[in-house]
Amino acid sequence: MALTVAVQMDSIRAIRIAGDTTFALLLEAQARGHRLLHYTPDRLSLQNGRVTARVEALTVQDVEGAHATLGAPERLDLSQAEVVLMRQDPPFDMAYITATHMLERLPASTLVVNNPAEVRNAPEKLFVLDFPTLMPPTLITRDKAEIEAFRAEHGAIVMKPLHGHGGAAVFRVLPEDANFGSMFDLFSVTFREQWVVQRFLPRITEGDKRIILVDGEPLGAINRVPALNDIRSNMVRGGAAAASDLTPRELEICATIGPELRRRGLILVGIDVIDGNLTEINVTSPTGIRAIKRLGGPDLAVSVWDAIEARVSTVLSA
Repeated sequence: MALTVAVQMDSIRAIRIAGDTTFALLLEAQARGHRLLHYTPDRLSLQNGRVTARVEALTVQDVEGAHATLGAPERLDLSQAEVVLMRQDPPFDMAYITATHMLERLPASTLVVNNPAEVRNAPEKLFVLDFPTLMPPTLITRDKAEIEAFRAEHGAIVMKPLHGHGGAAVFRVLPEDANFGSMFDLFSVTFREQWVVQRFLPRITEGDKRIILVDGEPLGAINRVPALNDIRSNMVRGGAAAASDLTPRELEICATIGPELRRRGLILVGIDVIDGNLTEINVTSPTGIRAIKRLGGPDLAVSVWDAIEARVSTVLSA
């Protein structure tokens, strides 16, 4: 069954395909004979209840620098697509939230991956708080006295912006840290929303595991080890990826959250686990698929499209 697939993403010309999960999904969709259409979020429109976009026909090949060929722009009513992939990168700001409101207006016959209403309702560092028994001690606040009390109780902490991404502005604060006041001032003028404050997990030096769940099932993982003298394991921040199996504790975490992911229509999710502690549930534009395959794991783009096609078939047969 050939589908029309519109992908909402940052410009495909600017991506680095070697580690790009969206590109992996596009390669698999094309291999299955699906028609690909590309557009950037700024070309999404809503008029008289109809959601449209200025799209370009897209073909892809796994050749860096010559990876995409785009056709001439044309205006498309997105209800004519069976699938819309919402894959632009964060920040999770008002522009991102507005896009979820617009895509939510598409009819049920168009499957948006991930479900835009649930993406909006599941901010990655807040959704995780639905599972407190799986997490390290965590505080969401911008109140200095609350942070100081939390630090007095737990010792070293990590501070990061609530809607941050890619490891940006993640700091470790020691129990006695002369930089805390300056850091608090910096966060106060830089971030208007509350911040995430968590007990520091010393075994971050052994890695931060990214686990990919497809329709609620854990299907692959990599362990991302921070660079020397850094606590951030994100590969864009110098973290090194290694193949990894799942521990019993990690399987327990996945079994606990999986049914809720499935219920919410969050087909592709990446969770982060440090030393058996769930720290984030990434639903906006999770990555890791290409790294898992490169390190000898399964090609999870196949599993994602199997899940998408099964959902579409259910809708069309209803």
